[in-house]
Amino acid sequence: MESGTYGLYGFSQVCKNYSISDNPCLNFLTRIILITLCYLCFSNGSSWAADIEYSVVIPCHIDEQVYVRYSDGTVTQIGKILAVPQSSRWPSYTASKWAQPGTVCATAVNAIHILVSVEKERGRTISILPKETVAPASGKGNAFIIETKAGTTIFGAFSPVVGSKISLIDRKGMKKPFQVSELSRKGNSLVIDVPETGQFFILDVENRPGGRALIWDDDGIHLIARVIRPLGGVGRFGGTQFQNIGRIRANHTGVIDISTSPYGSIGGFQIIPLIHAFSTEMKNSWKLTQWMILSSDGTEISLAGQAPLFSGNLVPGTQTGEQLRDIWSTYGRKPLSLCRLNGGKWQRLPAYTGRDDAALKELTHLRIYFPVNREPLAPLN
Repeated sequence: MESGTYGLYGFSQVCKNYSISDNPCLNFLTRIILITLCYLCFSNGSSWAADIEYSVVIPCHIDEQVYVRYSDGTVTQIGKILAVPQSSRWPSYTASKWAQPGTVCATAVNAIHILVSVEKERGRTISILPKETVAPASGKGNAFIIETKAGTTIFGAFSPVVGSKISLIDRKGMKKPFQVSELSRKGNSLVIDVPETGQFFILDVENRPGGRALIWDDDGIHLIARVIRPLGGVGRFGGTQFQNIGRIRANHTGVIDISTSPYGSIGGFQIIPLIHAFSTEMKNSWKLTQWMILSSDGTEISLAGQAPLFSGNLVPGTQTGEQLRDIWSTYGRKPLSLCRLNGGKWQRLPAYTGRDDAALKELTHLRIYFPVNREPLAPLN
């Protein structure tokens, strides 16, 4: 059986291959009981549960095919494995520690990072990269490399949200908890279960000290944060060359990275939580204008690693020519940023490349449309 199949089918194969009695009737009844128990377990906590939109299956061996599988069994091929991790990276980038071990801690057009563990208050990670780019945060020899283009497939249309859970499946189709030491075992595949999004619709931010950050959802509008330091310019953030203007380049537990440059050029800005602004690697966020710093409103709870901004929602989304399983997913799973200049009408973000410390000095409001995957006014399941 190929390593990509799992769930009830994989379990049924195990039952078929093993007998506990010479009595055929007893074996038949035993298999029925085991499969029934498996069904109950999977129906309550399976990777194909109702809240999982799709799963990304990544074989742990070179030349095998990465694919995406929906709960209805639909499969989309992504590309072959060109390299597998030989080790993990520790210490990894600071914000990785704010994720949960065994989950996606960063999703981007040029990389996906997975948190293995937190040791001495620093994250240990492995990464998944497209073939034509290098992500400095991954480190050498710590990544799967996939034969696919940056900004597309699992780095675009099928990109997982931060917080997506990681597991393993073995060659018999059995699902197991994620352990980085098991990646080298023959027949194992890494699985990313991507939950459905759509709870949140819009983020509106007033770009001034003390400005409000308002989130729109099914229940209305809510104040979730205040601006500590407003945005004023753009900078040369790596990876923005694989994204278009006003689109999400990356989201992780401590960053929203938005491109201001056309595909092929570098330029963008970042939104970060207050706690990350005090990280050693982010000390320039207090001096330069390319970062907006947010703090939770009136509470001691940090925004880092928390929904809706730094977990569970934002993704790079579909590129031109990419298609998902229906029109609503294809066009809805594409976050977009708009702005108001000097309090004027909403408009697309202006195009800026390279570093320009004053490029966005007239920006008074920023809006981010969150990805959606359901038809407007469609009944909820």
